[in-house]
Amino acid sequence: MDLPIEPGYPPMEARTAERLPEGQGWQYEPKWDGFRCLAFRDGAEVDLRSKSGQPLARYFPDVVERVRGLGPRRFVLDGELVIASEGQLDFEELRLRLHPAASRVAKLAAEKPASYILFDLLVERGRSLVQMTLAERRPRLEQFMRSLKDDRLHLSPATRSVEEARIWCDEVGQALDGLIAKRLDQPYRSGDRDGAIKWKRLKTADCVVGGFRYGTNSDLVGSLLLGLYDEEGLLHHVGYTSTIAAKDKPALTRRLEGLRKAPGFTGRAPGGPSRWSTERSGEWEPLAHKLVVEVRYDHVSGGRFRHGTALLRWRPDKAPEQCRMEQIEPSESTGVEMLLRGE
Repeated sequence: MDLPIEPGYPPMEARTAERLPEGQGWQYEPKWDGFRCLAFRDGAEVDLRSKSGQPLARYFPDVVERVRGLGPRRFVLDGELVIASEGQLDFEELRLRLHPAASRVAKLAAEKPASYILFDLLVERGRSLVQMTLAERRPRLEQFMRSLKDDRLHLSPATRSVEEARIWCDEVGQALDGLIAKRLDQPYRSGDRDGAIKWKRLKTADCVVGGFRYGTNSDLVGSLLLGLYDEEGLLHHVGYTSTIAAKDKPALTRRLEGLRKAPGFTGRAPGGPSRWSTERSGEWEPLAHKLVVEVRYDHVSGGRFRHGTALLRWRPDKAPEQCRMEQIEPSESTGVEMLLRGE
């Protein structure tokens, strides 16, 4: 490729904050729950790269063909790959694309094609725009998008009103990962976090402690294994929390050891380390269904917490039977489609 920036170019990132900045000089955008992706095109050549610079084209041949089929021939775009299912963004379907067999990837692409949500234009007609401010680049991206006619390529909404951005979260619900605030007077800050701030939507759930794991090379508890009941009364493993204060571990370990009772989970049970988990041992201790905790989480994929959760408090006032899967099931929503259509 003969472009001003080449595949492997680090994308602009954002600092995490508990609150969004307010006032003039900021542009607010949705934070999408997908795969960050830079798309490079130079004539017939198309390359897709992840945030870490890893190649993505072989996993998303459907997106490659759409990018190759656009009228403009020399450009670089920044955006998010997503797959929508029943009004929600389905991260699990994205993960399934990362398969070594091309035939499997092609089958998945045909069954559930991916969409590409665009939020920046870095090269236009072979000319780099990265030194321009966001206030200058955004109109060029909007003009670029007006020339396209593809229902799988979307312009990510943007507003200078923090109130409007918060309304997006209220209307779209859990389908939005959060919000991003970007400095309008900044160039594209490749590889650093100083030009943007991200606020992530965090949620809470009450979970049964169905088991625990000892810490690595320790006889003290390392993590609590969390469960939720389905409609049939089966307790399914949905994740873990390891944010236990060191001073609390000796007494908690004794308490947990006194509650050991198989099977712990009557539905889906813990196995070895999962694709999301950083737990290092597959061994775990089952518990009687006596303890309930409230945890904070960010994402749910495939009926479980994608990442480790934060332990907020114990809930002795809550009956284990009240901890049900419906807490973390996505609500029916068409908000994603409406937001992308600008409604």
